Amino acid sequence: MDKKRSNPMEWLNQMVGEPYYFFHFLAFFSYFIVRSSASNVLSPQITQLLFYREIQAVLAFFMLIAYKMAREETWEAFIADTLFFGKIFLIALTLIMDYHLTLWYLVVFSVIYVLTQQPPYEELGSASKLTPLQLEALLTEGNTSRFWLVEFRASFSSSCRRASRCFPELSITYSNKNLSFGIVDLGLFPNAAEKFGISPGGSMGQLPTYILFENAIEVSRFPEFNFEATPTPPITKRLLARHFELDQHLLEYVNGK
Repeated sequence: MDKKRSNPMEWLNQMVGEPYYFFHFLAFFSYFIVRSSASNVLSPQITQLLFYREIQAVLAFFMLIAYKMAREETWEAFIADTLFFGKIFLIALTLIMDYHLTLWYLVVFSVIYVLTQQPPYEELGSASKLTPLQLEALLTEGNTSRFWLVEFRASFSSSCRRASRCFPELSITYSNKNLSFGIVDLGLFPNAAEKFGISPGGSMGQLPTYILFENAIEVSRFPEFNFEATPTPPITKRLLARHFELDQHLLEYVNGK
């Protein structure tokens, strides 16, 4: 995961201000209230079993998040995985106490899933937010960058939210006079998906999609057209830089080619 850490106050503000984080915090915090109340009504055997299972769950949880912290490249993906594992362990623990409590938490997490969504990374880096018409104009005018790398995303896609930090950070590193970065939100302009050959949903969903244009002609994209519906690997900065040969483009610019 990226070594840069956000300001702790920024994350605190997000936890309080973003419904997605705030409701998850309340749901997990409620377990401690339920747990303290359950100690008065559960038998000593069940209480002891629950205590052992809680220790096992905490150890397993921290092992998993340590692994994810080393593997994940963005905070958005890390937080999404952490919350997912937390839900699994919490539901498993409530099964020991009472299955009615388990059903209650399942309903709560389902409501959170339906009513809220994880906020994406909001910074743009050196990328520009574009409408399809603006993108078409930039590509056809010919007086801008030779190359345009464009990310097609949508806020309703969990994959886009998990990878939302990668593209802006890549743009900061690789943007130059020959290579520009743009972002098109297909949630706002769904008709553009067909124009650029992107399937936004279903089993063939291809969001986010990245397309590299050279002098208004598409020369590469990721994920590539896939008619066998094989899974796409997780989006990372390393994967995108390698696929679009961004290091080579940067060297060519530095060397004046």
